Amino acid sequence: MAQEITSADYESKVLKAKGLVIVDFFSQECAPCEALAPKFEFFADLYHGEIAFYKVFRQGDRDHSTALGVKSSPTLLFYKDGKEVAPRLSGAIKKSEMKKTIVDAFGLPDKTLGTLRKIEEVDLAIIGAGPAGLTAGIYAGRAMINTVMIDQGNPGGQVNLTHMVANYPGTEAEIGGYALMEKVTKQAEESGARIIRSAEIVRLDLAKKEIDIDDDRRIKAKAIIIATGAKPRELGVPGETALFGRGISYCATCDGRFYEGKDIYVIGGGNSAVEETLFLAEFVNSVTMVHQFDEFQANKTAAEQALKNPKIKVLWSHEPRAFHADTKGFSGLEVENLKTGERKVLTGGAGVFVFVGYVPQTQLFAGQLPTDRWGGAEADPMTLETKMPGVFIAGDLRSKPFKQITTAVSDGTVAALSAQKYLRSLAG
Repeated sequence: MAQEITSADYESKVLKAKGLVIVDFFSQECAPCEALAPKFEFFADLYHGEIAFYKVFRQGDRDHSTALGVKSSPTLLFYKDGKEVAPRLSGAIKKSEMKKTIVDAFGLPDKTLGTLRKIEEVDLAIIGAGPAGLTAGIYAGRAMINTVMIDQGNPGGQVNLTHMVANYPGTEAEIGGYALMEKVTKQAEESGARIIRSAEIVRLDLAKKEIDIDDDRRIKAKAIIIATGAKPRELGVPGETALFGRGISYCATCDGRFYEGKDIYVIGGGNSAVEETLFLAEFVNSVTMVHQFDEFQANKTAAEQALKNPKIKVLWSHEPRAFHADTKGFSGLEVENLKTGERKVLTGGAGVFVFVGYVPQTQLFAGQLPTDRWGGAEADPMTLETKMPGVFIAGDLRSKPFKQITTAVSDGTVAALSAQKYLRSLAG
């Protein structure tokens, strides 16, 4: 079992220790910390006697945590003979990430091999805990259906990354995306749906309705709702992959503050691009937007605000062609004028934010369910049941013309009610 220590113990137990040590900096009222806790204990038991596992309450040891450069919870530090020997892990930490670090950095064998899976039987399994999945969980929980929700990160989905939500009914005014999803998550749990956070789904058999999670758990369900959402679309131009996290980002809320007082670029001109640019303009020095058309595709109100903002300028009818780098990371953005074909490299900016839409996350069930030419999953538009009985889909992974928080919530409602009807049919 992991031992909790303070800054008074840190030097003797960690920095002067001989051998292998992992330290978990955690906080209270921290959903990712709660999700990590059982995984941390899992490895503490598995590697008992070979690795020392310690926990530090970050909020109660703030100065010490800051001195160590720990800025978020949870954060894992890996030591060998008092020296850090691996990249730190933070946020929604998966078991596979911990295991890989233990094996690669510590040189220990993978002791998870051969672990017997604990089987859990439920009525309904919901894969994904964004707006669609959480709404389905609320309806299923209130219907007294034995429901488990599984998310490979933290509940909230893409809305967590949205700076402000202004068109969600009942909020009266703008509300932060993360704050909105915290409320919906709490409501889902209070309704009776259980949430498994930061879980890695390693096998999904829709025919058998079996879901293998991490190394040690199998969920067997009578019905499944898939609500895995979408992920930011990449541009696919040279340098993009190599510079991710080194000057290229897809999340203003996550990374915007790193560019305070600096000049940056934004790729895109739709709703997300314009709204996130307005957020970034609050604290950066300037934003240059690169857009392929001669006008924004965003809603009129946001577009007018961006055009009036003195910090924002737009390079119309241009597209990115490459990201340039030096030893420190991003150094320049190569763009092409779509009208003349002329290329040039924009320099002086500290980073680039890419907002060019989303791609449905259907890889998890590739080959098991049909998808359209854009990659969206297909289902009966009335019930959201797929061609596989008892398997439903909801949210942004679905083939549909409009993708908003409200349409995802609507999908979650329909899928949950349809699943409830299906479960009743099984009971006769």
